[in-house]
Amino acid sequence: MRPIYLDNNATTPVDPRVLEVMLPYYRERFGNAASRNHRYGWVAEEAVEKAREQVAKATNASSKEIIWTSGATESDIAAIQGVARMYADRGRHIITCRIEHKAVIDPCKYLETQGFEVTWLEPDPFGRVSVDQVNDAIRDDTILVSLMFANNEIGTIHPIPQIGALCKERGVLFHTDATQALGKVPVDVEAMGIDLLSLSAHKIYGPKGVGALYVRRNDPRVRLRPIIFGGGHERGMRSGTLNVPGIVGCGAAAEIAVKEMPVESVRIAELRNRLWTGLSERLSDIIMNGHPEHRLPNTLNVSFMYVEGESLMMTMPDIAVSSGSACTSASLEPSYVLRAMGVDDVVAHGSIRFSLGRFTADEDIDLTIGEVVKAVNHLREMSPLYEMARQGVDLSTVEWQPH
Repeated sequence: MRPIYLDNNATTPVDPRVLEVMLPYYRERFGNAASRNHRYGWVAEEAVEKAREQVAKATNASSKEIIWTSGATESDIAAIQGVARMYADRGRHIITCRIEHKAVIDPCKYLETQGFEVTWLEPDPFGRVSVDQVNDAIRDDTILVSLMFANNEIGTIHPIPQIGALCKERGVLFHTDATQALGKVPVDVEAMGIDLLSLSAHKIYGPKGVGALYVRRNDPRVRLRPIIFGGGHERGMRSGTLNVPGIVGCGAAAEIAVKEMPVESVRIAELRNRLWTGLSERLSDIIMNGHPEHRLPNTLNVSFMYVEGESLMMTMPDIAVSSGSACTSASLEPSYVLRAMGVDDVVAHGSIRFSLGRFTADEDIDLTIGEVVKAVNHLREMSPLYEMARQGVDLSTVEWQPH
């Protein structure tokens, strides 16, 4: 059996069309975009500015509001710490959520050690934060709300336009990590009241190691204290020689993703629904995690009761899936996202994330259903927990004896 890739929320393959436009900037157009006194530099700078326009158009921003970074992790840190340092005299209170990506959680935890106070909102059982929760958490000294557009593990989408409108009304800056959302659902910084937005090329069929940060210039004009110094590149917000081939790829990837989104999102959602239907019809005791409606079209997170997620993945080595975020997959702890949603540890341990993509075919889904069903049944046959459950034992009442 050929390997099937269903881990597109971790990374995506570079689209051949993207690679094609990148290649000349490794060879004959190899100039430094900061070299302003000869043709090689001009060609590189022109390519960088075209890509800036492409990313801006994909998010309904102005090209002057796009800052190039090494990826969404850097963008998140630049936004959160940049705002904290610049606006500390106005207030030292930040609002975020317990199921954010680690690229948001970790800088917020760091700021807590630097005299800032962070309110960690609790998500509902579907992984969603309400506008009322944000409203109740905002104080006079709140300077930033940072909430991801869509969750990378479960695909749940927060009510971003409503939260953006609330932040505008309350005079608080609003940052969103839209890494998983761009190209899958509409992202509009103006209509949604977003002041800062992070994105990454490798989640939209572009290259790894490049991303962007949108920083609003008007109403309000957002100012950041830079976290990387040395040369004053990117209007002083992010110094360092620009990765021209990567930036060209990021721009092309963003343009293609948004252009194809209306048709592609429908196709992907149909495949995701087909996967869920196939699994739920052939397996008992499985649970879909995340919001049934407000979610990404490509993401399906399923808990298989009485089966351990890591064991399930090892039993089907030709199906590339994950049991959580790629950034925390080295840990065998149950997903912190599912735990924060109130999912029982036993259920969380048996969770698998299927994330479909541009190159996922109908045949891939049918083969995956067959492999997952076979693997789950095989593991359950060996599970004493499953046997006890079938006999009607309530596992939550069992008192386990220590060794």
